[in-house]
Amino acid sequence: MRELLPLLQRPSRYIGTEWGSVRKDPSQVTARLALAFPDLYEVGMSYLGQKILYSLVNNRTEFWAERVYSPDAEAAAVLREHKVPLATLESDTPLAQLDAVAFHVTHELCYTNVLFMLDLAGIPLRAEERDERHPLVMAGGGCAFNAEPLAPFMDVLVLGDGEAVLCEILEVIATAKREGLARRELLLRLKDLPGVYVPAFFEFQGPGKPLKPLIAGYERVDKAVMSDLNQAEFPLQPIMALGQAVHDRLTVEIARGCTRGCRFCHAGMVYRPVRERGLDRLDEIIGTSLAGTGYEEISFLSLSTGDYSALDGLFEQSFERCMSEQVSISLPSLRVGSISGRLMGLMSRIRRTGVTLAPEAGSQRLRDVINKGVSEQDLMDHVRRLFENGWQQVKLYFMIGLPTETEEDIRAILDLCRKVEAQGRGTKRLQVTAAVSPFVPKPHTPFQWERQASLEEIQGKIALLREIMRPYKRIKLRWHEPDMSLLEGVFSRAGRELAPVVERAYRKGALFTSWVDHLDLDKWLETLEEEGLTAGDFLRERGEDEPLPWDHLNPGVTKKFLLTERKRAGEAKITPDCRYDACRNCGVCAFQGRTSSLAQIKDVELRPLLVFPERDQTSEDLDVTMPAEIAEVSGASEFAADDADATSTPAASGQGSKPWVRPKPPIVAEDLTRRAGHFRIWFAKTGPAAWLSTLELQAVFERCLRRAGIKPSFSQGFHPLPLVSFGRALPVGVESRVEWINLFTSKPYEPEQLERLLGPALPEGLSLTRVERLSMGRKQPQAVTEEYEVIYTGPGERADEFRRAWEAFAAAESFPVVRETKRGHSSMDLRKVVSVLEVGEGRARLSCDWSERYVSPLFAVREVLSGFPPTQWRVTKTAQHFGESDQGAHADL
Repeated sequence: MRELLPLLQRPSRYIGTEWGSVRKDPSQVTARLALAFPDLYEVGMSYLGQKILYSLVNNRTEFWAERVYSPDAEAAAVLREHKVPLATLESDTPLAQLDAVAFHVTHELCYTNVLFMLDLAGIPLRAEERDERHPLVMAGGGCAFNAEPLAPFMDVLVLGDGEAVLCEILEVIATAKREGLARRELLLRLKDLPGVYVPAFFEFQGPGKPLKPLIAGYERVDKAVMSDLNQAEFPLQPIMALGQAVHDRLTVEIARGCTRGCRFCHAGMVYRPVRERGLDRLDEIIGTSLAGTGYEEISFLSLSTGDYSALDGLFEQSFERCMSEQVSISLPSLRVGSISGRLMGLMSRIRRTGVTLAPEAGSQRLRDVINKGVSEQDLMDHVRRLFENGWQQVKLYFMIGLPTETEEDIRAILDLCRKVEAQGRGTKRLQVTAAVSPFVPKPHTPFQWERQASLEEIQGKIALLREIMRPYKRIKLRWHEPDMSLLEGVFSRAGRELAPVVERAYRKGALFTSWVDHLDLDKWLETLEEEGLTAGDFLRERGEDEPLPWDHLNPGVTKKFLLTERKRAGEAKITPDCRYDACRNCGVCAFQGRTSSLAQIKDVELRPLLVFPERDQTSEDLDVTMPAEIAEVSGASEFAADDADATSTPAASGQGSKPWVRPKPPIVAEDLTRRAGHFRIWFAKTGPAAWLSTLELQAVFERCLRRAGIKPSFSQGFHPLPLVSFGRALPVGVESRVEWINLFTSKPYEPEQLERLLGPALPEGLSLTRVERLSMGRKQPQAVTEEYEVIYTGPGERADEFRRAWEAFAAAESFPVVRETKRGHSSMDLRKVVSVLEVGEGRARLSCDWSERYVSPLFAVREVLSGFPPTQWRVTKTAQHFGESDQGAHADL
């Protein structure tokens, strides 16, 4: 694929030379794997799961994991036109030549993209069409717990924690290669690993009928579980996107699983039990990763970050480091009432943008139905503290179409928003946003039997909300696309009868369905009809005794538990979190001698409560009764949840007082806006770095400075930025030996010191050439003329034609061209800005005069070599010349 980079949009997606990427000698590894993400690079590079598995596999010397992402439609057309198969980023190896391709299926609407990537790779779409010549095709992720619409295309699906089984899968693959096993024998060996689901060993008997197991003893597949998150792999030097990722920050998983028990939440059921990383381990991860990556933002990730039992201690131990380095901290997934007053005050010192809270329903009755466990008073107290600490924008997340929902519940959404708005009166730029999303009944939840509201019903509810909210200027309504939720419901509740629909829709061009601008519901409904199906077949209510397509896949929670919770929902009864209340025997844990439904952990006691001394919890704080055995396990003591001045509270054990907040002196950040030095840093931009845009290069250099430990000066204001300025933007794909940036530093440095620190921190293709000191003035000279070299790289028989094109251009008195600008088309004479210095064998040297106007040198070369594709030449900037008014500054490196 790399030979096609000049023809691809956003070529930085495909260069594969990011910090943290791994290259190995193929002859020295026993199994090669492609971790495939079925969406664009910038989406996939935001996914932490891929980074974890990438590090896990590559830490084994005998295995090699590479990456591949879905190209966009334009790039795919280029691949097909040139008959080039989809290949990995690291080694540019076609996927069909690897031992395995493992897809991350993080949502249901990516299934056609999986087929898209297999097709581009030249791998047969259906598992039954593949043999020993083809790689093993796998998938894992949250959707694997019901990926039956994808099952006929997969050799293997992995349920649960990938870290627990992926390397074992590769060991079996390596053994199968060594022993020359047939594909079926390989699958028979894989089925015995925890979490491994082989769809071919279950026969589809038709819609509404259970799958028929074909292998004795293999009637149900249990998920794989990492029992100790502290021992689980976590990348200390994660792969970093060189181009902009959707979530471009250091993401640290602090906990996995949630036992809050929201009855609509798929993740809260299938990722049980709760497991937490300890503070010491997190401090190691954060310190090493920030130093090694240079990220300017860190995010603490879990299903419910506010429920991490040592959140205050974690935030405090990270706060000073981050504040001194101008690194912001993000706390996503905060539950109402889950952060203390002190923590909220610290958060307000480093970022005060918007905050999202999820009451999920407008009325207390409906919140009790879904077991949200949030009262209106909890929400009001939380938002009042937010406004008092300087927040101005609050987003409230709601679902519509929930079981038992009435019009009164819909109108209660506005009532709740108005009460939140009232808490912020006096706030200058107060904004309350109600974000609503249609409810989708998910597999393995208490609501898996419920019907999903029709498209017309959802549209009616949104119309009602729009009407009643229209008079309120400080309350805005946003909603998730109902068409997308309808398809999500179809996919998540379907069996294998939907597989032909997926394949037919792919053939019709239904790709990137999770992108609003690519979604075409009519195409999907038409495809369903062609297969004799309707959306209503999948959105209907299910009988409690009716076979479900996912009954053979076991996430740990039992059907008995789910049915009990469904009954409690109908009675609007709350089920408290089992970490702080009685165990509800959901089926996951072997706690206190209970029997787990998961064979893998029958002999391992996964305790439902993990507590650190910084933030111990007892029944009084949570308004529940904690069983004595849990109090003994946790060493539980009371904590002051809301009083920022609290220093001690009575211990539950009756052994006196114990501080939970360790007093610390005020944190004073150094003045990073100070300007102690000004430097021009000259560098070469060659090879893979030539495909980085100037915007991408700016982010790269900021992180290079952090990685090198260099302290730049920052601008003032709420969002400080490093004072770095670039020379004239270099077109993407053009190499240069003479690029520069200007840098203000907050500490004094010698040029040689900067060169020594920064050089090793640069990524592949960027190399430091020299550093010179500048005056302290902001305005510095720009080049008036630049020189370029054009090298011919095409077939030898056209080399003379290349030379004659440049000789003709040099001999011409004028060379009129038309170029597109933001204002339309513009005519100009290219000879007035470009002159030929020399034409040699397969090369030409040019001089470009920018004193009157600038023209992209790439555009100029394309005009002269209009008969040559851009894959047959390359351009390199070789010199910059500055005018006499700029004191004769000159660079010719």
